[in-house]
Amino acid sequence: MGGPVSDAARSADPFGSLTVELSSTVDRVVEELRRAVFEGDLESGTPLREVALAESLGVSRPTVREALTVLVGEGLATREPHRGVAVATPDPASIGDVSRAREVLELAGVRHWTDAEDADRKAVRTSLEEYAAAVAADASYEELNRRHLAIHLSFVGLTGSPRLVAMAASLHAELRLALAQVERARRNASDQVAAHALLVDLLEAGDVPEAAEELERHLADGEAAILERLGLQPEGGQRAPR
Repeated sequence: MGGPVSDAARSADPFGSLTVELSSTVDRVVEELRRAVFEGDLESGTPLREVALAESLGVSRPTVREALTVLVGEGLATREPHRGVAVATPDPASIGDVSRAREVLELAGVRHWTDAEDADRKAVRTSLEEYAAAVAADASYEELNRRHLAIHLSFVGLTGSPRLVAMAASLHAELRLALAQVERARRNASDQVAAHALLVDLLEAGDVPEAAEELERHLADGEAAILERLGLQPEGGQRAPR
């Protein structure tokens, strides 16, 4: 059974309490690298060298290595044998597949509007208001990206299925880098607020069919904008059929 740590045990492991500090250092490195990726300081394809990053950030290489592992897990970086870690480069085939998958989930949620729980409907309006507030406050691209995707996640939440919400969150993780790069290039966050407000207004007015059609247009336009702004083309030069 566990119990109080003895003085002898403390003497044998005087550095045991440093684990939390190490974790917070890794978190800070992750936050700084994530910020640099979202703000465009680190573009797609940029190598993330452990030695250079450790020297620049004033931390150890193991700390950088752990932070890079987090970024790889988030889809913001990729690791290749013999080449190391680099900022991820969006892939047109993946963008198309993710876009089609999220459309299925989000449309399912929107079409459940009338029989959705009150709390789930309220979450849609709340996420829109939080996005609008972030835009008005000139928040970072990372924050805008998070708030933007939260609206779309709230649409899936209308299904009342935690599993579908988790699936949508996973899809968003794959898309967030490409979306952030587009948002940074377009600088039209206010227009995006208006577009999402239209969707929410249609739902709250009870016009679910029109809201579903508007969402389909919105997602298709978003996919096209990502491919165009990043200079990418879907396989075959056109969007895959639905």
